[in-house]
Amino acid sequence: MAGADGIVATPIDPVGDALFDAAGPQLRVVANFAVGTDNIDFEAARARGIVITNTPDVLTAATAELAIGLLLALQRRIAEGDRFLRRREQWGWSTSFMLGTGLQDLTLGVVGYGRIGREVGRLAEAFGMTVLPMRELDRIGEVDVLTLHCPLKPETRHLIDAAALARMKPTAVLVNTARGPVVDEAALVEALQRGTIAGAALDVYEREPEVTEALLAIENVVLTPHLGSATLATRDGMGRLCVEALRAVLIDGTEPANRVG
Repeated sequence: MAGADGIVATPIDPVGDALFDAAGPQLRVVANFAVGTDNIDFEAARARGIVITNTPDVLTAATAELAIGLLLALQRRIAEGDRFLRRREQWGWSTSFMLGTGLQDLTLGVVGYGRIGREVGRLAEAFGMTVLPMRELDRIGEVDVLTLHCPLKPETRHLIDAAALARMKPTAVLVNTARGPVVDEAALVEALQRGTIAGAALDVYEREPEVTEALLAIENVVLTPHLGSATLATRDGMGRLCVEALRAVLIDGTEPANRVG
């Protein structure tokens, strides 16, 4: 890395003084292979005159699709049914076997109504859901599904804590495809164990890649390993945006299209 003029960083790479020192004083640009920028020390970057870019738009559809997929897997007990069959459990069709909950006529509360949040809302409406954009949590008690799409900032860390969970309906569920620390995972475990809420579907975790052990044992939880942008087309598009940013700064001497710092 020493002597680098430009770097592509991933969401798990801390981008700050240690990285900048390792790269050397000629470092001019860091292209973050993500739309989220919670891994970046912007103050340190500004102090050194380093340009920071991200990869918006190209991952909007993929992440929104995953959020809806997680919700369907949870509500219709798809993941639970898969585990059931893999355990070779005895079963037979009956009128009451593994009943789930459909999406039609449910209210979807969207925290973080940006590109991804709006796309999740658009998809949810196709399933007959009512979409409620939530800039505050004052209406959290009205929603059947709470889906998180806000960035991780000091003010959103543990936004969903024990108090917020206690205000949700006992029949409501939580979906998180944003950033793990937006949710207090210990409080979520307790809420699930006590029946404060009815279930959760998570793609991100508070101490990622570690997953709170208790979550693994709760049946009404669906878990995926940070797959929000994980499609071939999306990752290709993200890579192209990173290359374009490096080229703009290092070769063309122009302002990169997706500069965030």
